[in-house]
Amino acid sequence: MNLLSDPRWGEALAHLPDYLGNHVRVSVAALALGLVISLPLAIIARNRPVLRTTLLGLASIVQTVPGLALLALFYPLLLALAALTAAWLGFSFSAFGFLPAVLALALYSMLPVLRNTITGLSGVDPAVLEAAQGVGMTPRQSLIMVELPLALPVMMAGIRTAAVWVIGTATLSTPIGQTSLGNYIFAGLQTQNWVFVLFGCFAAAVLALVVDQLLALIENGLRNRGRIRTALGGLGIAALIAATLVPAIARPHAGIVVGAKTFTEQYVLSALIAQRLQAAGLPATTRAGLGSNVIFDALTAGDIDVYVDYSGTLWANQFHHTDIKPRAELLGELQMTLAKQDITLLGELGFENAYTLVMPRKRAEELDIHSIADLASRAATMSIAGDYEFFSRPEWAGIQKAYGLTFRAQRQMQPDFMYAAVASGEVDVIAGYTSDGLIAKYDLVTLADNRHAIPPYDAIVLLSPKRRDDEALKAALRPLLGKIGIAEMREANLRASGNDASSSPDAVARWLWDKIGSH
Repeated sequence: MNLLSDPRWGEALAHLPDYLGNHVRVSVAALALGLVISLPLAIIARNRPVLRTTLLGLASIVQTVPGLALLALFYPLLLALAALTAAWLGFSFSAFGFLPAVLALALYSMLPVLRNTITGLSGVDPAVLEAAQGVGMTPRQSLIMVELPLALPVMMAGIRTAAVWVIGTATLSTPIGQTSLGNYIFAGLQTQNWVFVLFGCFAAAVLALVVDQLLALIENGLRNRGRIRTALGGLGIAALIAATLVPAIARPHAGIVVGAKTFTEQYVLSALIAQRLQAAGLPATTRAGLGSNVIFDALTAGDIDVYVDYSGTLWANQFHHTDIKPRAELLGELQMTLAKQDITLLGELGFENAYTLVMPRKRAEELDIHSIADLASRAATMSIAGDYEFFSRPEWAGIQKAYGLTFRAQRQMQPDFMYAAVASGEVDVIAGYTSDGLIAKYDLVTLADNRHAIPPYDAIVLLSPKRRDDEALKAALRPLLGKIGIAEMREANLRASGNDASSSPDAVARWLWDKIGSH
């Protein structure tokens, strides 16, 4: 199929008002906050060398922190603060999405604004300052009427740089729950939808260029005292903001929010749940690309209403249990633990998606490796790859402890890329997933966990505290419980890893319902 005629361009375009609107709003809010903080600090520090050096040094340090890490760090900090305000002051706030994104991006915007403001003010000709004093101006009058107007073109250059940085970095806010143009990129990478990846990158680049040129128009107007250019630039910025607000105002209430983690299966299941809710007349939207801990905390706080998790993830990663119990016993204890937090475990979907160590079938047969125990004696000469979470999860520590595994090298990569990497010999072993259709596609084999180091991973549907008594939601989702077998889920995941319109999460979710709905 010709890439330009791919119908997924239409699907991407349909999401644009939502993604672009949210991206602009979070970027504008962050830049405004950064300016409110940075400009007064720069003015105060311009004649104080120690303070000036300290501020620029701290702002420079912030720039060395990877954008995704900075965004992620604000989430647990705000979550703890929200809990404290709820306990001490009787009110709370959402630590999910918009607020952590704005705070992190505001910090990112500060360095160019601070540096250019200080540079611009320091570059004012001393003779001009003396003249201002000579006509009787106070320091405040001199600052407002002489120094700032002369420094404004240099300051605007810093604001332009900050705007471009903020717009670019805002694409990384998707994993903490902030809808942005990054939704295209994260979803595209996970489902190998390169149309979405290209569309997201292009949209973010165009937005940054448009904003930069509008700010350049304002800068040029200020530099040459051209009021028309300054006004046109300002009107352009205002029109852009207004255009992104209209869809948000016109859009009906989001209704039920369905969460999803950062891999293909989750995109498919969240689409399936949203479709079943909509079929039952319940308005539903999806919020995808969320980390394991972020999504559970978002459910607890009521920022999302429903999502699919896995019993082993909650048991080991969320509640920090180290013992491995039989499936039924583990699910029973998990249900009671969740109930104490007013979270409803609605039921199991019918399949298990456990972590499993995976090798090429031919290579495993050559080395006579059938289980993790067989692998242990050869692991020291081998390399292993896992997703971004695996090597920091308790499950990996449990496998190492049970089998004494020590690999020559560990690598982290996108889940879908791992399978191609192990099939091509780029790595020897991967930490894959039992429900992944790519295992069959690449003729791979899973290694038996005879010592039961990996807990059960039943796919379970969780409801937030505020949806505990929502019988309409429960009734809409009950037809899914116990209906999705491992074979159906593997085939769905394999279909979603394709590269055409029929492999979109929505299309695969419809196929999956057709497959299981008649059972």
